[in-house]
Amino acid sequence: MAELSDQLMAFTVLAYLAAMVCYAAEYAFGNRSHIGRAATRQLVGAGAPAEAVEPEPEPAPPRDRGALLGKIGVGLTWLAFALHLGTVVTRGIAAHRMPWGNMYEFILAVTLVGSAVWLGVLTRKPAVRHLGLFAALALVVLLGAAGLIAYTPVSPLVPALNSYWYVIHVSTIILASGILLIGAVPAAMFLVRTGYDAGKRSFPYTLGAKVPPAEMLERLTFRLHAFAFPLFTFGALIAGPLWAEASWGRYWGWDPKEVWAFISWVVYAAYLHARATPSVKRTTATWIALVGFVTMLMNLFGVNLFFEGLHSYANAGGM
Repeated sequence: MAELSDQLMAFTVLAYLAAMVCYAAEYAFGNRSHIGRAATRQLVGAGAPAEAVEPEPEPAPPRDRGALLGKIGVGLTWLAFALHLGTVVTRGIAAHRMPWGNMYEFILAVTLVGSAVWLGVLTRKPAVRHLGLFAALALVVLLGAAGLIAYTPVSPLVPALNSYWYVIHVSTIILASGILLIGAVPAAMFLVRTGYDAGKRSFPYTLGAKVPPAEMLERLTFRLHAFAFPLFTFGALIAGPLWAEASWGRYWGWDPKEVWAFISWVVYAAYLHARATPSVKRTTATWIALVGFVTMLMNLFGVNLFFEGLHSYANAGGM
């Protein structure tokens, strides 16, 4: 089962990569919408009475091959999600435990949730399909980092993680992190689209030409973060300290993982507060959300790789 999980992992990355290529092809060559074509129709009979103008037949719109590629990209994302799920399930069967006991498995689980969230958003709001390029890119990068940097052979849990809190605490953090991962995509593209709408035409603002309107991106960013924040609060500031007290006899010990989790919580709380404050610009609030995502990446990679602490299980049977 462990070997099967590793093989499925390779196919998962390839499937996400193929989906990313299809999304990129639609992004580069597809028509953004029928609105653009309608805006370029030539006006006839300007200034003449409406009844005096002979309406011209509207030519049939050309086939949008980019849209077809985008739909193929969605199908490949579903395939990648199925392979991804198989990777996580077979890993858990091989380890005889829930499959998030080390950094490698944690990244697998977070990206699986992120993929599910993206597919859910896409099902509910098909208009945001152009964001698929950036969502797939994030998944490919994180899974690639998991395979190249954090890979750990299947092993039993370290004794400190052998608790029912292992399921409660870690699963909640995984759910919140996966949602925040996808939430960072519309946040970044909102800033890009805002700059594009303001007339900026240098990279990366040129990427804003075909993404959804800024208002839609900002609203999606807020909803994803507002949904994830209570989960992150419970996992990091309630379940985590309770597990720490049961395992180590104290609720808080200024461990690097604890400190960076608290920093992430403060930053995301600041984002939601700024988003709810009318005097704060939406762009400013969104920058705070992206800073929060950077702190989460630091908590995931930096703490495990560069700091020593009770949570430093990057190459052992723990997270």
